[in-house]
Amino acid sequence: MARRVVTACLAGALLCCGLLGAAPAFAADKTLRVLAWPGYADADVVKNFEARYNAKVEVTLVDSDEALWAQMHAKPTPPFDVLAANTAEIQRYTRANLLAPLDLASLPNTKKQLPRFQARTAIDGLTSGGQVYAIPFTYSSMGLIYDRKQIPVPPRSMRDLWNPRYQGKVLDFNSAQHNFSFAALALGYPHPFQLDATQMREIAHKLVDLRRNLLTYYTLPEEATAFFIQHKVALMFGNYGTQQVEQLRRAGADVGYVIPDEGALAWLDCWSMTRAATDRPLALAWINYMLEPDVSALLTQRQGLANTLTAPADNIDSGHIVWIGPVEDIQRREELWSKIVSGDRSERF
Repeated sequence: MARRVVTACLAGALLCCGLLGAAPAFAADKTLRVLAWPGYADADVVKNFEARYNAKVEVTLVDSDEALWAQMHAKPTPPFDVLAANTAEIQRYTRANLLAPLDLASLPNTKKQLPRFQARTAIDGLTSGGQVYAIPFTYSSMGLIYDRKQIPVPPRSMRDLWNPRYQGKVLDFNSAQHNFSFAALALGYPHPFQLDATQMREIAHKLVDLRRNLLTYYTLPEEATAFFIQHKVALMFGNYGTQQVEQLRRAGADVGYVIPDEGALAWLDCWSMTRAATDRPLALAWINYMLEPDVSALLTQRQGLANTLTAPADNIDSGHIVWIGPVEDIQRREELWSKIVSGDRSERF
């Protein structure tokens, strides 16, 4: 399945939810370029920011870490001012010198975050060389989503994705990094982000077997919801976690969500400022704005995702959670993944 990058210039978007009146005219040289995931920068949220700062906001949405990296790695410089990425990717961008350190004095709303998210040095990826490069925004586990009617007893293991009973009724997320990592958990490897050549090959063979059990791969949560309902899917690897559960339930699906016994991957998405930011005060204003209680609350209300200001009503950290980290060889994973999804036979790996 081809990866997609969706670009949305939201300057002329219609107002939603009654948050604003008419916005003033934009200053020609005041544009903020945002790189984010679906649901992180809704039109009404953007319009409110535009009106407050008399600026134009251009939002580019991505549907995979690979697509986000491609956008951020554009030459000569990435055409973005701020981005949302998980902590593993933030470490990657920091090492590539693509991000600028953040001035916490310009981010007073960070003081409203839960204590666990203010302890930045305790979270891998937020700091480097004594400087802060990312501010936590939202998080979720990546568990199993299942149809309660077809699977009345909650699945216990990620290995259920391979169960021939569900052949043709399984969905998987189209990502090299996450598939190798969750398969490593399923196989009991203690270090799912640092695999040796033998483990990588074994997992590649296992993922070929999974491909044969799938209906298809998905990228965006909306796509997964459509597949799930139209094709009566039984089981899915939930890359977007609680966001997908919320979408499916709103669409009328009777779904459950579980953390497998062997554990589930989990991501923590953050806002960062790029080194290429042309208006750093405006970029910092955006990050601070994203942490306003009303804005963060919308993320939970609309997307079903946890925010960093309030404790979730449901404990999404229950069970064994493995926060994603940098992997041993991204290029090798992507090379193998390309062969897997293209239908290549595992004996050729």
